[in-house]
Amino acid sequence: MKKIIKVLMIEDDLEIAELLSEYLLRYDIKLSNFKTPKAGLNELMSNKYDLVILDLSLPDTDGTSVCKTIRKNSDIPIIISTARGGIDDKITCFEYGADDYLPKPYESQELILRIRALLRRRLKGDEKEDEKIFAADKGKMEIYKKGKPIVFTNAEFYIMEYLIKRAGYAVSREELLINVESIKYESSYKSIDVLISRIRNKIEKNSKKPKYIISLRGVGYKLINQ
Repeated sequence: MKKIIKVLMIEDDLEIAELLSEYLLRYDIKLSNFKTPKAGLNELMSNKYDLVILDLSLPDTDGTSVCKTIRKNSDIPIIISTARGGIDDKITCFEYGADDYLPKPYESQELILRIRALLRRRLKGDEKEDEKIFAADKGKMEIYKKGKPIVFTNAEFYIMEYLIKRAGYAVSREELLINVESIKYESSYKSIDVLISRIRNKIEKNSKKPKYIISLRGVGYKLINQ
């Protein structure tokens, strides 16, 4: 049985939405359209969708603001579908987190191809993420090692979260002081080394011979996350 792709659309031209909905359904894509941003955002908060198609010229609220709101609360793929083809709109939408920009008019078949391409890339990204050893959930203030939570202090959490973001790259002590808010104004290089030592005690089998947080002499540290 084929998986139905669920797409939420925010489009005030109901005729376009209806025609598109009928066409997409032939290709196992179920389109649910909402005329106003408020209705669309409420639905997105309440139910699970695979992708969003967003018009920019909407009643009450500009679509660029809606794009920003969606991205703030979700990592769902967003395709901008609009008659506004100016470069400023494109730049703003991509800065606000849009994944694709499709100027009207366009062929429905092109929209289908773009939907499928975005979802393929997302699936590959999810598969790669599953291969990671460590993951951070900032909302819950939790670090996971192979799916199991590890208890950290606030300072330890934020250092580890930053190392996860920069996994595979050298991170200097100075970079940590600048970018990790919880240690920014009250720490020294020595205190960072102490915190790294505590983190190693929690994540390494042998903290004396670490395999995940590697010391780079004269530079700082590097997290191995695969």
